[in-house]
Formats: sequence, structure tokens, C-alpha cells
Amino acid sequence: MKTIRYFAAGLLLLSGILHILPMIKTPSDPNSAPMMVFGIVYFAVGVLLIMKIKFDSLLGVIFPLIGLGTGFFVVGIKNWTTILTFLFAIDVIVIICCLILLLKKNKS
Repeated sequence: MKTIRYFAAGLLLLSGILHILPMIKTPSDPNSAPMMVFGIVYFAVGVLLIMKIKFDSLLGVIFPLIGLGTGFFVVGIKNWTTILTFLFAIDVIVIICCLILLLKKNKS
């Protein structure tokens, strides 16, 4: 369980950094400011997972789901990039890891 927790936390920290990069690279892009906000939230949830705070696994499911929905329905397919595909893959992996952590926590 410890490995899954740290793997999900590492992916969230990486995702947080990758979400902030568009704001540095192209600050004029209208999608860069919301991505920066998600980046800060993802980084914070990654830190919470490392610190084993009470609702960390739940937050690790909720925020990536919001990110996936926002990416698909707000950003849209016409603005699809390679980095966005990579971020979606990270979100899916984090959701699976956090669901495993939640299910194992509920069994004990």
C-alpha cells in the first residue's frame, strides 16, 4: 500500500508541475491560468498523500476526475496536445491508485 501511495503522490506532484508549465511558456493562452490552478491543487494533493492526511485518497480521486472532465469538455478535442494526453494518462493512473487505497482502507 505504501508503494501505491507514493507512486500516486509522485504522479500528482509531476502532474502539478506539468500543469504549471503552460503558464510559464505561454501566459497569453486562455487555458494556462486554469491549468495553473489545477497544478497547484494537484501538487497539494500529492503532498497530502505523502503526509497521509485523513481524506487524501478521496481527494486523489475527486480532483483528477474534475481535471479529466474539464479537459474533455472545456478544453476540448480541438486544443488536444501531447502534454494533455500525458496529463490525462496520469489522472487515470492516479484515480486507479487512489481507488485501490480507498478500497483497502475500507476493508480494514
